[in-house]
Amino acid sequence: MAKKTFFVTGTDTGVGKTMVSAAILAAAKAAGKRTLGMKPIASGCANTPDGLRNEDALVLQQTATETIAYDLVNPVALAPAIAPHVAAEQAGRVISADRLLGFCRGMQMRPADLLVIEGAGGWRVPLNDRETYSAVPRGLRVPVILVVALRLGCINQALLTAEAIRNDGLLLAGWVANRAEPDTMSCEQETLSYLMEHLMAPCLGVVPWVEGAKPDILRGYLDVKALFEN
Repeated sequence: MAKKTFFVTGTDTGVGKTMVSAAILAAAKAAGKRTLGMKPIASGCANTPDGLRNEDALVLQQTATETIAYDLVNPVALAPAIAPHVAAEQAGRVISADRLLGFCRGMQMRPADLLVIEGAGGWRVPLNDRETYSAVPRGLRVPVILVVALRLGCINQALLTAEAIRNDGLLLAGWVANRAEPDTMSCEQETLSYLMEHLMAPCLGVVPWVEGAKPDILRGYLDVKALFEN
């Protein structure tokens, strides 16, 4: 059974959740940990001879130390690169929190030191007309890691997301600042200082913009020791 499970969310879509999730897996591997990664829902999947495949889910599958079938890493694969609940509706499928919880709990039963579950979009991304993705980490009762893209407006988004996570009764175990764009944001250091003071969770690292960087490179910018201390 996985000893530690973390759910990775972001302040928005396109903030680097996959890159950070994979870097966490790579850092844990370098520390001698056995790891698993999954992305329960992935839209924007490509048709391949093996079926629908998502680039982000493949990164998690390839970075984890344990060999797991793709369908377990990404049990809900959707072709359109749009919001998951809309993609599912177009595909004639229904996504529910209970179904996703079943997939995640199945993965938790596998032996590993660390399981990283990557969400989709932000904390309140819809699954259907009644549920949002936040119902999954709530149901699992697992701590959350927040990815913050360093760009204009990120302080507001980060604080609101952290507030929502705590209001849902979950622990914000840490956050990662990610330079998601080539150009450094104006007043970046002031922004980082404010977030470090007000997010009330450890900063696990500041990840620079590196075109085409691999998880083994990016892990060097993270400090994951705190994730295994308790």
